[in-house]
Amino acid sequence: MARYIFITGGVVSSLGKGIASAALGALLQARGYRVRLRKLDPYLNVDPGTMSPTQHGEVFVTDDGAETDLDLGHYERFTGRSANRMDNVTTGRIYQELIAKERRGDFLGATVQVIPHVTDAIKAFVLEGNEEYDFVLCEIGGTAGDIEAMPFMEAIRQLGNDLPRGGAVYVHLTLMPYIPSAGELKTKPTQHSVKELRSIGIQPDILLVRADRPIPREERRKMSLFCNVRESAVIQALDVATIYDVPIAYHNEGLDTEVLAAFGIDPAPKPKLDRWHQVVEGIAHPEGEVTIAVVGKYTGLKDAYKSLIEALQHGGIANRVRVKLDWIESEVFEKEDPTPYLERVSGILVPGGFGERGSEGKIAAARFAREHNVPYFGICFGMQMAVIEAARSLAGIENAASTEFGPTDEPVVGIMTEWMKGNELEQRASEGDLGGTMRLGAYTACFQPDSRIAAIYGDTKVEERHRHRYEVNRTYRARLEEAGLRFAGMSPDGLLPETVELPDHPWFIGVQYHPELKSRPFEPHPLFASFIGAAVERSRLV
Repeated sequence: MARYIFITGGVVSSLGKGIASAALGALLQARGYRVRLRKLDPYLNVDPGTMSPTQHGEVFVTDDGAETDLDLGHYERFTGRSANRMDNVTTGRIYQELIAKERRGDFLGATVQVIPHVTDAIKAFVLEGNEEYDFVLCEIGGTAGDIEAMPFMEAIRQLGNDLPRGGAVYVHLTLMPYIPSAGELKTKPTQHSVKELRSIGIQPDILLVRADRPIPREERRKMSLFCNVRESAVIQALDVATIYDVPIAYHNEGLDTEVLAAFGIDPAPKPKLDRWHQVVEGIAHPEGEVTIAVVGKYTGLKDAYKSLIEALQHGGIANRVRVKLDWIESEVFEKEDPTPYLERVSGILVPGGFGERGSEGKIAAARFAREHNVPYFGICFGMQMAVIEAARSLAGIENAASTEFGPTDEPVVGIMTEWMKGNELEQRASEGDLGGTMRLGAYTACFQPDSRIAAIYGDTKVEERHRHRYEVNRTYRARLEEAGLRFAGMSPDGLLPETVELPDHPWFIGVQYHPELKSRPFEPHPLFASFIGAAVERSRLV
C-alpha cells in the first residue's frame, strides 16, 4: 500500500518545493523504494500550455502529450521515472471535468460545491493509479494562505483522515530570513506560516527551512516549540552550489531519515548515493570550460529554459567540462552585427519559441554559425530558423519565411493541419483553439543510416517529445538538399521533417523535437553530449 507525502510551501514562493520534492523522491528511491511524484497546481488554466514562458517558465511535455508544470522536469531528472498526464493537475482541469459532469447530469440534481465535490475530485486524482508504488509525493503549488490553493489544502487535510493511520506525512517548506541590521535569522515567518496551516487543520510533521546560513540550535529549538514539531524534524535547507547537491545535502541533514521515522519505518534500508556523489564530483571538478551562446527570446526568465539549462549541464558532465551560458536576446542581432557577441563562443544554441519577435535575430545567429564553422544546435523553432536561413542564403529563396509570421509567398515553414499519431489521423485548423492543439508528446523519428545524427544516437529510429504547431514544408526539401542542407530525419511516413544537418560543417544540427526533455544527469542526452563535445573541440581553436 502506498504511503503519501504532502509537500507544501510557506512565507514566499520560489523556495524550491519542486527541487525539494524531487530530491526527497530520489533519496527514497536510493533506499530501494518505488516512488511517484505529482504536482497539484492551484491556477485556473487547464494546463500551462497557453501561458507565457516569461510568466510561468517552461512547459514540460510528457511522453503522452501532456503540457505540464516545469517541476515535473525536476521529478524526471532526479528519479529517472517518466511522468505522464496524471502526474499534474490544475484547478482549471478539476473544474472543467466537474462542470462537464454537471452538464451531463451526473450529480443527479445535487448542488455542486467546493466541499465535497471539488475536494473529492482532488482526492480521487491523488489516490488514482498508485498500487505499484511505495511512496507518492504530492507537491501543492503556491503558498500557504493563498486563496486559490484552499481547495487543495482542504483535500490533503481530509486525506490525512481518510488514509489508514500513519499513511500520510506533511512536509512544510519555509524561509528563515536573515535580517542584517539585527544580525539575526528570524523564526517568526515560519511560525506564522505554520499557524496558517494549523488553522485549516494541517499539522506539519517536518519543517524544511530554507536559509542562507547555518541555523543555530536555539532557533531550531524555538521553531520546534512554537510550531509543534519535533526538534529533529526541523531540517535546515541551505543554499548549495548545484541542484544535484540537494539530495546529498538533505540526506546529511536527516530529511529522508525523519520522513521514514514519521511513517514508523525503523530501521530503514540504507541509501545508495554513489551515483549522486559522482555527478556532484564531475560538476565540482571539471577538466575544462566551454561557453555556449543561447540566442533566445525569453532570456529575462531563465526558468523559461529550465530543461535546456540542465541538459547542457548534463552534456558538460559527459565531457567533464563546465558549461558557461552566455544569454543573448535574439532581437539584439536585428540591430547589431552578431560577430562581437559570437566570435569567441564555443557553440551556439537557438532554442524553441513562438511568434515573429526576435526571429530575424535567430536567423542571423544560424547564419553566423554556418559561415564561421561554429557548432550550432537548433531546437524546434531554432531548427526552423536555420532552415529559413539556408533557404535564403544557400538555395536562393530570398523571401523564405514562416506562415507563423503572416502571409508569405515562400512558406518554407507552415502550420500543420494534419499528422499521424499512431494509427490515427490528427487534424487541426489554423483558426482553432491554442490550448492543447499542437503536435504534443512522443513521436518516432527515422534517420538516414549514414547521417551524423544517426551516428550520434547509435540508432536509426528514436522517440522524442514534440511541442510545435508549425513544421518545415517538405515541398522545399529537394531545393534545400541540392543547396547542401540534408534532411537526415523524417517521420515514419516520410511526410514531416524531423532533423536537418550540414554534412560539411563541424557540427550543425537542427531538430524539430525537444531532446532536452529526456536528458538526465546520469544519462546525458546523446545530442547534448555530442554538441558539448564539438564545443570542446571548437574551444581549442579560439
